[in-house]
Amino acid sequence: MPIQRRVPKRGFKNNNRIEFVVFNLGQIEQLVEKYGFTEFSLENLYINGLISRTDKVKVLANGELKTKVSFKVNAASEKAKSAIEAAGGSVEIIK
Repeated sequence: MPIQRRVPKRGFKNNNRIEFVVFNLGQIEQLVEKYGFTEFSLENLYINGLISRTDKVKVLANGELKTKVSFKVNAASEKAKSAIEAAGGSVEIIK
């Protein structure tokens, strides 16, 4: 019998885990320049082919945001929220 059948399986996959599509502020700045976003929402991302209909989006604070953009996303880190508000934008968390 092969060794992968003899050795017991380890761990498990959590079926209740929520997986997000992550966007950093640096990536968002590039997307704003490329697509001309003034509102960074799930619908805009879906229309431009960046996410699928069922994806959840999270914004992280890696990079720098210089443009005023309003956000409607599923989650955002505290640093990202403060950086967005410092640039003049707003963040709305959607469930």
